[in-house]
Amino acid sequence: MRILTDDLTSRVGEDVLVKGWAQTRRDHGGLIFIDLRDHKGIVQLTIDSSKECFSIAEELRDEFVIEATGLIKERADDLKNANIPTGDIEIMVESLRILNKSEPLPILVHTNQHISEDNRLKYRYLDLRRPKMLSMLQRRAEYYTVLRNYMQLNEFVEVTTPILANSSPEGARDFLVPSRVHPGKFYALPQAPQQFKQLLMVGGIPRYYQIATCFRDEDPRADRLYGDFYQLDLEMSFVEDGEVVRTTMEPLITQLVTDFAGKKLQFDTVPRIPYQEAMDTYGTDKPDLRFEMKLADLTDTLNHCGFGVFTNAITNGGVVKAISVSSQFSRSQIDTITELAKKNGAGGLPYMTIENGKATSSIAKFFSEEDLAAIVSQTGAQEGDTIFFGADTRNIVNKVLGELRNHFGTLLKLKDPNVVALAWIIDFPFYEFDEKTNKLDFGHNPFSMPKGGLEALESEDKLGIVADQYDMVMNGYEICSGAVRNHNPDVMYRVFSVLGYDESYVEAKFGAMLNAFKFGAPPHAGCAFGLDRIFMVLMNEDNIREVVAFPKNGSGVDVMMNSPSTVDNQQLADLSLDIVED
Repeated sequence: MRILTDDLTSRVGEDVLVKGWAQTRRDHGGLIFIDLRDHKGIVQLTIDSSKECFSIAEELRDEFVIEATGLIKERADDLKNANIPTGDIEIMVESLRILNKSEPLPILVHTNQHISEDNRLKYRYLDLRRPKMLSMLQRRAEYYTVLRNYMQLNEFVEVTTPILANSSPEGARDFLVPSRVHPGKFYALPQAPQQFKQLLMVGGIPRYYQIATCFRDEDPRADRLYGDFYQLDLEMSFVEDGEVVRTTMEPLITQLVTDFAGKKLQFDTVPRIPYQEAMDTYGTDKPDLRFEMKLADLTDTLNHCGFGVFTNAITNGGVVKAISVSSQFSRSQIDTITELAKKNGAGGLPYMTIENGKATSSIAKFFSEEDLAAIVSQTGAQEGDTIFFGADTRNIVNKVLGELRNHFGTLLKLKDPNVVALAWIIDFPFYEFDEKTNKLDFGHNPFSMPKGGLEALESEDKLGIVADQYDMVMNGYEICSGAVRNHNPDVMYRVFSVLGYDESYVEAKFGAMLNAFKFGAPPHAGCAFGLDRIFMVLMNEDNIREVVAFPKNGSGVDVMMNSPSTVDNQQLADLSLDIVED
């Protein structure tokens, strides 16, 4: 006998045992038809009124769990169903057993009708019965197999690292776990296994990896899960150049794109783009390179134009930049685009259209013919295009035009879902100026090695120090972050002292790493790939919650398990905690 519905079409004339859910029941008087479903598909059960089990079939309702035995028979030609793989056969049922009953479902699992996300997540165990969700989880399992096979083939050793760890500055808020045994002290759930994987390098592990669960208390977005997420975390010892890591891991990602997902690569060779070039050219460090639409810097060209908005920005040390868009827009569309620009920091959004080979608009009168011709030439604008301008500090202009570029890419359908554009963004700034605190801070984290080592840190221009750090981007999403690590205690002390932290602070935060580095730490480098986000792109999903089994909703709430939730007073007392009412 065969169990489940796979390969039943080749078993005509055999007795089989099948189990699954009764997806639909159709009563035709003397015959009852049941569409039985399992993880392999659907097969039709036919129960004749002459059979003893007919009375049981009359009791069946949608989503009852059942078991049936019977003979596989080929359907008559006029009764075959070309819409399902088993549409040429049916099972003539001899015995039938109800394994479990089902109440009427709170959500429909076999419909194309829209169901609210919160309802789907509240009853996720039912939502997972939908063929799309079941297929997603099966594909994800295949995805993990590809990852592990590649890592093992390239001699990486899989090592699991602790979940209860120490707080570490990774750029996001920690989830803290109070200690019962040590009142007043806390563990932190790891934002990444950063320190542990570096310690593995000191311990002599040549190449480490794990599919790591990471935890960050960051606001959820369409491309970022709340709370926990998964990354392919890896590190390589005796590596002093980030290009070694990039060339080692790049084939895995291209293999996932082409062989696993069946998509086309935009570039034969994955480009390396310096951070500042990416910001100046695309307005972002995670550009979608499936389309061009580069930012044109017009600062020098329009330095002496007659338009005060531009000249005032330039006089105050800012820039004037523009993008040319191959479309014209209605007044209401311009208003929407302007609101997007303002939301990202712009005071307004000047624009021009190209008509009869010239740039025209209500502000054109402020520009000479030479200025207008230069604008058209430098932006590469063609007949019928619209040119949008930004005039402010370089950071604001890049951000505004970068957001507009991404918006236009979506609006004008320039993002081919069957194409994947990969790029490495390299040479990130080691330090950045935090306008909220009005002081210098790490551009990413303190674990990267500044290019030039200790000598570079003595430079007066701290913002000019470059980290040997790199990100990979995929269709406008950051999917990987990595760096050559700081493995020298002297450099570690110095990178913190630049920000005003003394050695005792560094030792309190990173004592284990510093002590380990004093005992022959090899140079090492690594990175981590965001597995949920990569899978989201490969599966053509816009919402990352569609590619994991049990995500929290857009507010960070698990509406199925009702978490976060309150705990009783005894649990709080065990942890030496108290809730203080605001």
